Amino acid sequence: MIRVIFMGTPEYAAEIFKVLISAEDVEVVAVYTQPDKPVGRKAIMTPPVVKVLALKSNIPIFQPTKLRDTAVVEELLTLECDMIIVAAYGQILPKSILEYVPCINLHASILPKYRGASPIQQSLINNDTQSGVTAMWMDEGLDTGAIIKISRLEIAPDEMIESLYARLTKIASDLTLDIVHNWDRQSSIAQNGSHATHCTKISKSDGLTIFDNADKIFNRYRAFTPWPGIYLESGLKLKEMSLNESQSIGAAGEIIAVDEQSITVQCKKGSLKLLKVQAPSKQETSAVAYLNGKRLGCGNTLV
Repeated sequence: MIRVIFMGTPEYAAEIFKVLISAEDVEVVAVYTQPDKPVGRKAIMTPPVVKVLALKSNIPIFQPTKLRDTAVVEELLTLECDMIIVAAYGQILPKSILEYVPCINLHASILPKYRGASPIQQSLINNDTQSGVTAMWMDEGLDTGAIIKISRLEIAPDEMIESLYARLTKIASDLTLDIVHNWDRQSSIAQNGSHATHCTKISKSDGLTIFDNADKIFNRYRAFTPWPGIYLESGLKLKEMSLNESQSIGAAGEIIAVDEQSITVQCKKGSLKLLKVQAPSKQETSAVAYLNGKRLGCGNTLV
């Protein structure tokens, strides 16, 4: 029986956790996840999905605010295990834990590309044609450890974050059991730091958009829908869109065409078809209905 401590927080981690729980030759002896957080307007304290799964499986749960605290580390070192599996946990493991047992991370990018907190979004923002999940030995750096194995997949030109997230989660889950059963430190490959790129945590302000480049806006829409969403300075949310074309030059935000299903908005370069929008404090509606309500048409500027 392989005894594992699992560390993870969001849905990506939860799916990997499910695979470990269901494996007949794996025993998850403890789960480390982030503390419960207030969610929604009523700030209801909500547990991470990994915690919910652990409760159902009667697995001991630890939710330290800081994994590096001496008392937290000392407690973990009393837990007998063969390895620690980490997936989108949200904290860096201190050296004392890294030296305790083999620590393996499942990172949702083809390392050393997109080290950090938002690799899936960055792959869409940059219009990459390929992504993947890297299993690596953890060290004291941020996603800098030696690579054990990489599983790859192709990205469609119009693929959205939810679809890509789900597909990466699936290959991460498959890769996890492979690594648990077949890990080999000697065959791992050091990352080439000169090729490394980094990405930070996404914030609400990242969704603010101007009509500059249609390609870039569409890729950010793919990465930021449903959260934080794409919105204009006026607060108008662009809820559903498609790329119309990439080459035309024109006045940013000018409405250049309207049909029954959509409106076409010019960018400084290229143009977009908008199908659905949402004004501040209003319900989502069709872009055409929004124009009619505002008495706007071709030649006006969408703001």
